[in-house]
Amino acid sequence: MKDMQFKRHRRLRSSANMRALVRETHLHIDDLIYPIFVVEGENIKKEISSMPGIYNLSLDQLKGEMDEVVALGIKSVLLFGVPNEKDAEGSGAFHNHGIVQEATRLIKKIYPEIIIIADTCLCEYTDHGHCGVIADGKILNDPSLDLLAKTAVSQAEAGADIIAPSNMMDGFVAAIRKGLDEAGYEDIPIMSYAVKYASAFYGPFRDAAGSTPQFGDRKTYQMDPANRLEALREAESDVEEGADFLIVKPTLSYLDIVRDVKNEFNLPVIAYNVSGEYSLIKAAAQNGWVDEKTIVLETLTSMKRAGSDLIITYFAKDVAKWLAE
Repeated sequence: MKDMQFKRHRRLRSSANMRALVRETHLHIDDLIYPIFVVEGENIKKEISSMPGIYNLSLDQLKGEMDEVVALGIKSVLLFGVPNEKDAEGSGAFHNHGIVQEATRLIKKIYPEIIIIADTCLCEYTDHGHCGVIADGKILNDPSLDLLAKTAVSQAEAGADIIAPSNMMDGFVAAIRKGLDEAGYEDIPIMSYAVKYASAFYGPFRDAAGSTPQFGDRKTYQMDPANRLEALREAESDVEEGADFLIVKPTLSYLDIVRDVKNEFNLPVIAYNVSGEYSLIKAAAQNGWVDEKTIVLETLTSMKRAGSDLIITYFAKDVAKWLAE
């Protein structure tokens, strides 16, 4: 044994303090963006059956949620709206008194410093559940852009700090940037869902938002999970059109894409830890199959290690508590 030559890597793993000293990737509370589902009505705090611990909240219940979010030190929330009435154009998305607009005003009145990111899409508001205008069974790209720009402007008018378009229509960033600039909101950044795959991991979200398509699927506008280079083309277009942030969605099965996007572009990259990823861990933890805290922190750390700067996650409140321990 004395004559053997080998490297002793374990020297740097010898204690908790030693491991902390050489740790390469860190998860911080400032990395977290917490999604919130806001619904029309009163006295509603309804747990989403497929997303334990996540609720649909009416405006009168929103203050309590925000009190907790702020107390935990979370600085950014992503708002999704669930209206009572829907139509073919999704007009509730861009109505001056739409649910996201009203939620934004309420939060800004109570906590003006919180960063509000408004999800800018039509699917929660359309009676057909698709992210654009429909004609003869087809999702029309260009007519949808006008509605998305109107939605973004109405959200900015209500006080949103960041516009986050998630529809995957071609040219959606350009249309929204033009609409915001013309309305005098040239300083409002766009957090583009630049790389959004047609994924089975969105199932629980559709329960929460009531946005399941009434016919067909979203594969003509969301990306094929088999494609990698296409992700770079999509992100490049959004950068050229004026995006300020780039989201990759989902994350766990697409960590290679997160790294590709981070390597290629020098904008902040956001990992969306989506509903299905959340629910899989929650279900396993409730059955005692995994240790929830350990596996969540490992999962989110992998997203940071892959190159994400920020993480949208339904675990945000739990993670904030764990990080404070």
